[in-house]
Amino acid sequence: MSDSHSPTETRSTDQRRPSQSILRHVAIGSVLFTIAAVQPVAAQDSVVCSAEKLPGMVEGFFQITTTLGFIGLAVIWQADSLAEIFTASPEQKKRLKVHKRAALKSALILAVLGPLYTVVASIMGLPLGDCVNLTPW
Repeated sequence: MSDSHSPTETRSTDQRRPSQSILRHVAIGSVLFTIAAVQPVAAQDSVVCSAEKLPGMVEGFFQITTTLGFIGLAVIWQADSLAEIFTASPEQKKRLKVHKRAALKSALILAVLGPLYTVVASIMGLPLGDCVNLTPW
């Protein structure tokens, strides 16, 4: 009778565990380093804010991408609604509804991300928080 776990399978699972542990330690270390490195950088004058047109360009880029995201949501929503009319299978209709919900979630995240970054950046004292407003409206 053969055992369901071969020695090579046991070795490969044992090798995955240390790599996950190492990955976790690297991630925690990089987060701590980032927090420690942001403090001195935030204390300096912001290069982004002192540039003439850069804050306006960042704001404009974010507004354009947000607008395109909402237009994409409208196009996907309408296309899926039209496709629902012509599909007979309940499984296809389910997939279309899931696709519409995923598009709506993406648009909501896009709408919330800019204002959230603006508030968090100003609270944390990040350089972009003072001179760039990422609120799309």
